[in-house]
Amino acid sequence: MRPFRTVVAGVLLGVVGLAGCGQTNDTTAPASPADSAAPAASAGAFPVTVQAGNGAVTIAKRPERIVSLSPTATEMLYAIGAGGQVTAVDDQSNHPPEAPKTSLSGFKPNVEAIAAANPDLVVLGNDLDDVVAGLSKVGVPVLLEPAAVRLEDTFDQIADLGAATGNADKAGEVVQEMSRRMDEIVAAVPKDAELTYYHELDSTPYSVTSKTYLGQIYGLFGLKNIADEAPDAAGGYPKLSAEFIAKADPDLIFLGDTKCCGQNAATLAERPGWSGLSAIKKDQVIELDDDIASRWGPRVVDLAQAVSEAVVKASASQ
Repeated sequence: MRPFRTVVAGVLLGVVGLAGCGQTNDTTAPASPADSAAPAASAGAFPVTVQAGNGAVTIAKRPERIVSLSPTATEMLYAIGAGGQVTAVDDQSNHPPEAPKTSLSGFKPNVEAIAAANPDLVVLGNDLDDVVAGLSKVGVPVLLEPAAVRLEDTFDQIADLGAATGNADKAGEVVQEMSRRMDEIVAAVPKDAELTYYHELDSTPYSVTSKTYLGQIYGLFGLKNIADEAPDAAGGYPKLSAEFIAKADPDLIFLGDTKCCGQNAATLAERPGWSGLSAIKKDQVIELDDDIASRWGPRVVDLAQAVSEAVVKASASQ
């Protein structure tokens, strides 16, 4: 696996190339993170054009009334120092606590309600009911930053928001620090553990395969995903049966439904046929924060740290 710091160089150069001119740069030439940080200093100039999920978006001047309708984007905006420019966030944006939470919905966004907040930039996680088109008609620039597929997408979105808000330097620092920490966290884990795992999205129970964003994070640590063998893993989010999980008997169980569904090691042990699972008997059930486990923002590093610690502990007990 390439070090994330190598990947980050290309991400930052690509976004910086959009600033003020609407042109992309060729990022195929090798560059170090230190080299890529230098041109970022000039990326605060406007107008700026950012290549988002809805194509090239030009922002005429530094936005001062940002509306974020994505909890992940909200976390990114505050991490890069744009929190003071955010005037409204959706009803699911709960981090950081000081974010100006409103009744606006990111799941069912309403163009009229969003426009009433008088934004000069709107950030969306998904485009339902043609919100991008609706806001564009009233002259509001919109950045669509959909769910990340790879960790590199997280880096790219943070860099996008940095350029779009005039905080490119800070965004570059956040991305580079994230990549540095990810490299360190991954390097600290034994590579020959050969452990299996099960990640629970909810108590139905739905899980994730290795093809998903979450699955790829686990894959960084050499873990084998039991959900990859599910009979119907189409889409990457299979519904597993209790019998399937019991037969696979994963070494590690990661719970992403502790807050939404009140799940923990004790509730798992009460499920029919689960008390004998190795992960439960060996105290290898990891209770994650639902938000950290379901968002693709800066706190994905905290998720990686939790996985790393679990792998190190399980490896030592083998």
